[in-house]
This record gives sequence, structure tokens and C-alpha cells, in this order.
Amino acid sequence: MTEDTVPAGAGRAAGGEREKRRTALRFARDAAIIVVVALLVSFLVKTFVVRSFYIPSGSMENTLQIQDKIIVNELQPSLLPLARGDVVVFRDPGGWLPRAAPTRQDPLGQVVDTALTFVGLSASDSDDHLVKRVIGLPGDHVTCCTAGGRLTVNGVPIVEPYVVVPSGQVDAATVAFDVTVPAGELWVMGDNRYASQDSSRNQALSGHGFVPVSNVVGRAFVISWPSSRWTWLDDYPEVFARVEESSG
Repeated sequence: MTEDTVPAGAGRAAGGEREKRRTALRFARDAAIIVVVALLVSFLVKTFVVRSFYIPSGSMENTLQIQDKIIVNELQPSLLPLARGDVVVFRDPGGWLPRAAPTRQDPLGQVVDTALTFVGLSASDSDDHLVKRVIGLPGDHVTCCTAGGRLTVNGVPIVEPYVVVPSGQVDAATVAFDVTVPAGELWVMGDNRYASQDSSRNQALSGHGFVPVSNVVGRAFVISWPSSRWTWLDDYPEVFARVEESSG
């Protein structure tokens, strides 16, 4: 064997190493593509289909508890109409939420939270939104209260099994009201009526108790976390059945 002769085994070994490198590069490329596509799909789903929020207050107890996480269907009301009884998340229409105190977060935590919010696994803006139940749709006449403490919608008294009323109280709201919901707006109330800054209180305080439909992010349809609280959110169609009949 001369000095410049390469053994056959060495050639095969070198070729095998090159093939391993190419396989590793193809795997890394494919994995990167999968991750990018998954992030893009997650972002599109979060932006246009579903989104996660956490519950920061007790205004919707006992339906929703503080720190529950909910999934919101963003196709309502953008593509599908809302109904009375729906639980909705909406942007503050102005003055409903107190000015939030500035919070400090370490840079790494902020980057992680921003990334998780981007893909819909966190909800850093939950404190800028509210969650209530739709009681009145555009054109509805909503009043409080009858002699028995009930709300009426279009003259029909409704029995609301989801409402929390403190012992010793009768009325299903803290203040009396008699309103007709303007076009393009909603009348919304918390299930924990005596601890909810909702349409009734804001109407009494400032005359601005209605929520523009355009402010609604979507309809909450499931409690996703904690796992012990997992459940579908009921819109109680039976509560508003007679209202539907009278409206038809």
C-alpha cells in the first residue's frame, strides 16, 4: 500500500459521518419548522378563535372563583351573535375599573409572560378586562326590581339560579333601574350582584352602564384551570325562555 492510498474502510467511515451530520441538520431544520408553525398556529388561534383569561375578582362568584382561568370563544360576537345569559369578557368601556397600580416584574419574567401571552397560554392583560353575564341585548327593556326582588326583561320577571344575594337581602341588584338597551350595546351584570361593578352600578353612578358590543372580546365557555374546577359555563337558556317567546 502506497502512502497516498486511502483504505476502503476509512472512506466508508468518512461518508457515514457526513451522512450523520446531514441527518442531524435535517432533523434540526424540521424541528425548527414545526416549532415555528406551531407558534404561528397558536398565535392565530389565540387572535381569532379562542383566548385565555384569569379571574382577578369575586364579582362572578359562585360561577367563577378568583384565579380561575377561562377560555373565551372569540367567534362571538364577531361571527356568531350573543345571547342573554352568556358570560362575556370585554374591555373596560371607560371608568369601570380602578386605575391599576404599576407592577414590577423582573426582565426574564416579563419576557416569559410576554411569550406565553403571545401563544395564548397566559393572559397578561386580564386586569384590563371584565367578565359579566349578559342580561339585556340591544333593544331590551330591563328593570329592577319586582316586589319579589326579580329583574324583568321586556316585562318578563326572570328567576336567576346563578345569582348570589347576601342573607337578609331580597333584590337581585343593589340599585333600582329602568333602562332600554341602546342599539349596539349590552346590559351586563355580575352573578355576585352585591360585589359587582356592573351595568346597574355604573348606570347609577355615572349614567354609563351600557357596554358596546364592539368591546366584547368573546364568550367564556369553559373553566380550564384549576383542573378541579373544569366545567362548561352554562348560559341558562331556560331563564330567558319566556323572554325569547315574548320577543318573538
